[in-house]
Amino acid sequence: MRQFFKSWAFVIAIGFSLSATLGNAAEKDIVDTAVGAGNFKTLAAALGAADLVGALKGKGPFTVFAPTDEAFAKLPAETVASLLKPENRDQLIGILTYHVVPGKVTAKQVVGLKGAKTLNGQRADIAVKDGKVQVDNATVVATDILCSNGVIHVIDSVILPASDDIAATATKAGSFGTLLAAAKAAGLVDALTGTGPLTVFAPTDEAFAKLPKGTVASLLKPENKNQLAAILKYHVVPGRVFSEDALAAKQAKTLQGGKVQISVSGGKAKVQNANLVATDIDAANGVIHVIDAVMLPPQKKVGAAEARRMIERAVAKGAPLYNSGHHGACASVYMETLSELMEFGDMSPTLTRQMSHVVNKAKHTDCPTKQAWTLRAGLDHAYANVGH
Repeated sequence: MRQFFKSWAFVIAIGFSLSATLGNAAEKDIVDTAVGAGNFKTLAAALGAADLVGALKGKGPFTVFAPTDEAFAKLPAETVASLLKPENRDQLIGILTYHVVPGKVTAKQVVGLKGAKTLNGQRADIAVKDGKVQVDNATVVATDILCSNGVIHVIDSVILPASDDIAATATKAGSFGTLLAAAKAAGLVDALTGTGPLTVFAPTDEAFAKLPKGTVASLLKPENKNQLAAILKYHVVPGRVFSEDALAAKQAKTLQGGKVQISVSGGKAKVQNANLVATDIDAANGVIHVIDAVMLPPQKKVGAAEARRMIERAVAKGAPLYNSGHHGACASVYMETLSELMEFGDMSPTLTRQMSHVVNKAKHTDCPTKQAWTLRAGLDHAYANVGH
């Protein structure tokens, strides 16, 4: 610990020394300070190409982990030239905003953090290794260069945000084969590869193996697609929710509609019945937290009378749409109702399978008129047989 404080004090001293060479840097904004230093020419050029100069000359405050020209020179040959091209502007913006943290975070505050949420949306890891403070793979070499709209900490390498989406990140990890197969069967791969952002509490293959024998195989059957989708959506939260925010909130509303409880028990962080075994794995479109058990959403219950009322409301809404020529809108109303009915735990297995068959048949029909008639027949059958 003494070695760490000695090293960090040395880094701070370098920062003060650099600030002294710039004059009263606190009177200049972040951009002017970096330009005046003379060893951030590549950073300044990149900010210009990304059209971020105006933003970093704004009120802020911002904290910038600023790579030197030597840091940019460590990147593979032609990388910088490629990033400066107009067609790669979005990628360049993603990288540069990953070096910026909202607010003014001084060196004293940095050492108390495990990570910092950047303007990119992803979180940069902060750690102390061999007495040196590191941000991801970069070492902090100077600190607390005060500017009129924030503070600069100098780093010796360019830090790069995650570029793989959630599905690709899970694939490369090698321990989420069952989860990915389930997402494909449930038709949710597009969500995991989309823009997001999403937070996924991801059960490992070992977590799925804990389920009763035959459960996974049964869920992967086409007729159980809706049930599988509901289970998987119960593991997904909208937005990018990092572990400290999740623990502070104590609960999160999932894409399935239900809420999961987040707590600490026996010194272990838990989501429902599952232990969090790894957290804050960044992806380009979200964040992954690894859990050791599959979470099953509470089954919704509805009586036969309420199920019939749901069908009556659907027909009352859908029929006028159909009669007005809006066959696609009518089909959507019927589809939504059948899908919701299939999620109820007290529907008979036979009726659930029949409804699933109707929904799948309608989805494979391109004609909105046929879709509406197919789904209406399914609703009429369900109305006659619910509760039996």
